[in-house]
Amino acid sequence: PPPPPQPPGLPLAPRRAFSNNKILVELDESSGIATMKFKSPPVNSLSLDFLTEFCISLEKLENDRACRGVILTSAIPKIFSSGLDITEMCGKSMEHYAEFWRAVQEMWLRLYGSNMVTVAAVNGSSPAGGCLVALSCDYRIMVENPKFSIGLNEAQLGIVAPFWFKDTFVNVVGHRIAECSLQLGSLHPTPEAHRFGLVDELVPEDKLQEKAVAVMAQWLALPNHARQLTKSMMRKAVLDRLVAHREEDIQNFISFISKESIQKSLRMYMEMLKKKK
Repeated sequence: PPPPPQPPGLPLAPRRAFSNNKILVELDESSGIATMKFKSPPVNSLSLDFLTEFCISLEKLENDRACRGVILTSAIPKIFSSGLDITEMCGKSMEHYAEFWRAVQEMWLRLYGSNMVTVAAVNGSSPAGGCLVALSCDYRIMVENPKFSIGLNEAQLGIVAPFWFKDTFVNVVGHRIAECSLQLGSLHPTPEAHRFGLVDELVPEDKLQEKAVAVMAQWLALPNHARQLTKSMMRKAVLDRLVAHREEDIQNFISFISKESIQKSLRMYMEMLKKKK
């Protein structure tokens, strides 16, 4: 059983922190709750390095007996994660594309299939791959700032969200909303995202961490094995589908991303981002 909460006034239970370059990880051993903070300026894009570090951090927590749940959030104001790093998909070798895409798959397989309780504390905008990270958690809390938005907006860039992005999305919001949202490449402002059930709760920014811990406590109050088996039952079919078609999915990504027309639109998009700066 988890240790009882400490009475006020006593020194806090040990917090173990191990951080890498791009993700700060802190584990509170008294509560069994870890926090993973994305810290890869400017916008926490999911580069190969970031994805590799993400998987290693998650695996370390997964194997740590003291850890039962993890809160995912951003250390960078106004942005949760801007999604896949476009520089990894532009003008690189086939081998690089394959390695990058395998890392994206790995991140999703580990997070969506995690035994831990996973809560996304979305404290900024979260397009595309950033939205996928949030969707892969058990529960999503977002800051109630209408300037922030979240969604799988791949279609706007002329790219297509893979089937397992789509499956994850459908499992959260249902088929009809997912279909419209994916075809239009919509980025939903926070209130709309909440109305669709894309995020579970909205809170003021200063209450986000507190709310995430409260939700976590509610999920951790259940017997681990019952919750884990239920989660696995709900998610197994979708996870298995990617595992069964993993190589094919990598090949699809490579042949799509290497098309000259796609490379051209990615280059244009990168130019546009540079001008914005």
